[in-house]
Amino acid sequence: MTDQIKTSTPAEQIVATVRDNYGKIAEGGGSCCPPTTNCCGSTPEGLSTGLGYKAVDLDLLPEGADLGLGCGAPLEHLKLQPGETVVDLGSGAGIDALIAARDVGPEGHVIGIDMTPEMLAKARSNATAAGADHVEFREGRLEALPVDDGSVDAITSNCVINLVPDKSKVFSEIARVLKPGGRLVVSDVMLDGELPEVITQDVMAYVGCVSGAIQREDYLRMLTEAGLGDIEIAKDVDFLATVADSLPKEINSAMKELGLESKDLEGVVRSITYRARKRARS
Repeated sequence: MTDQIKTSTPAEQIVATVRDNYGKIAEGGGSCCPPTTNCCGSTPEGLSTGLGYKAVDLDLLPEGADLGLGCGAPLEHLKLQPGETVVDLGSGAGIDALIAARDVGPEGHVIGIDMTPEMLAKARSNATAAGADHVEFREGRLEALPVDDGSVDAITSNCVINLVPDKSKVFSEIARVLKPGGRLVVSDVMLDGELPEVITQDVMAYVGCVSGAIQREDYLRMLTEAGLGDIEIAKDVDFLATVADSLPKEINSAMKELGLESKDLEGVVRSITYRARKRARS
């Protein structure tokens, strides 16, 4: 296990804010979008199907397992096999963990990891309702995973790593717990280019899941430096295009004053699902 994380830094203040926000979501439902908007679709289920989740999977989940917090559908690209051990990073209310449980079967093992007590309580309740005895949810940070070295066949995560200030530490932890040759499929938000500085904070605050997103080249470099190779992009879409019709008036006003249009934001914020693999020992 890694050392305890210090809690007195500005980065830890960001983490505390994220934990508080997601705790409120767990208790009240909803999505990462502000409660007064409809940026992520009319319902969590509507968002998830739009991102690529199969209706047959969502229909089998307990009520409340899908909170509409993702930016992709990574599991369809992970190709889990019966008997495998898989970890879901930032497991939330358990949507991906419970779908993965059906893929690995009762002889497999699913570990969901989340730092938010309210989310963990909701996930454990959902697992019980689903009768998923081979799923467990552990409280922990992605920078210090409560998982043994080299014990995991596969890892998934959906729109969570972008929220962590120290992403390089997350990737190092992923490499630590994966078996040599183990694989991961992650959906996350990255940036291609720069948003106009004057509206950056407004956009990031509006589209909650975008907070903390970094440039694509920096993100992929960290993956490689952690010992994760064979990186392949499975899906790459314009994330802000999905919310363009419902940008709040504050952002539209700021853009108008700058002579900008919604098209000036196109292509900058990307929802990317990628595959990678831990390099096998030589």
